Amino acid sequence: MTKVIVGMSGGVDSAVSAYLLKKKGYEVEGLFMRNWDSMINNDINGNPNLNNNICPQEEDYNDAKKTCEMLNIPLHRVDFIKEYWDNVFTYFLKELERGRTPNPDILCNKYIKFDLFKKEALKLGADFIATGHYANTKNNRLYRGIDKSKDQSYFLAGISSKQLENVLFPLGNMEKKMVRKIAEDINLNVAKKKDSTGICFIGERNFQDFIKNYLKPNPGDIVNVETNEVIGTHTGLMNYTIGQRRNVGISGNDKRHYVCGKDVKKNILYVAFGDSKYLYSDECIIEDINIINSHYPANLTAKFRYRGDDYPVTVEMISSNEMRVLYPEMVKNVTPGQVCVLYNKDECIGSGFIKDVKKNGEKLFYL
Repeated sequence: MTKVIVGMSGGVDSAVSAYLLKKKGYEVEGLFMRNWDSMINNDINGNPNLNNNICPQEEDYNDAKKTCEMLNIPLHRVDFIKEYWDNVFTYFLKELERGRTPNPDILCNKYIKFDLFKKEALKLGADFIATGHYANTKNNRLYRGIDKSKDQSYFLAGISSKQLENVLFPLGNMEKKMVRKIAEDINLNVAKKKDSTGICFIGERNFQDFIKNYLKPNPGDIVNVETNEVIGTHTGLMNYTIGQRRNVGISGNDKRHYVCGKDVKKNILYVAFGDSKYLYSDECIIEDINIINSHYPANLTAKFRYRGDDYPVTVEMISSNEMRVLYPEMVKNVTPGQVCVLYNKDECIGSGFIKDVKKNGEKLFYL
């Protein structure tokens, strides 16, 4: 019998994935990953941030354990705390220090879920691994899931074709509402469990309070980009992202305004008022390129953030590690540190981290 190890997160997606695979006749076992030390999952005062005297990660494990009991499949548990810290969390902090807006989920998939997890599954005798991602794979290539509102190929765009070998995505051809219905029909314990959102190690806590535990607050001037006038004080450049409109820190000013740039060396946060012309660009340079399928046309589409639209682009390699992405249609809020994911229709070609953003050949955002 073909054995599949399913990454059990304690949520409905992985639970239904395990159920569907077992229903198809696979020998199914679950594997829960512990990637964050709950002992450091504290608030700014060092107190555990708990809801019911148990941290959310342990709640997830207990939910996964109950699900596996209901499905009558074994559940294993593995710790990747050090590896997650070294490969994901330190990157997250370094990018914040550079004034960028990082996306740790990309590296979590690359270094943890489709590397260390897969190796652990092989030790357990797996022929395949499976996750609850809304995506598809065929011939070691990556494709969007059919539920466009839930498609997660964006977060998987950093993994290689080699990492896609012997991987199953049972939910790739399903809509979320059907997944919920299946879970309810078979009375799974997580059928109505709320989906996790945001950055996993921060959870429901205030972002700025969490970051203070690791990066020293470094207040500085907020400057009007047009007049060069100091109009306020920011709490640290890592707490803001390009295009941000709320909680910028300009008291007594009700004019429509937004973050349009950062000068890390001078510790200045630039803000613009009214017209959002400072947020539009027509080109970006991406680095740390990952190409899943090297056979692609020059004309592609790109997503510059997970919930963003697809935009027509043309691409050209600058070096083995950098690519130029040009978009004839001006795009708003293309942000350094975020990930640019390239598509040929529904196939995900690959990705890169946004290094520089330009308009009419000039670099934007002061980063």
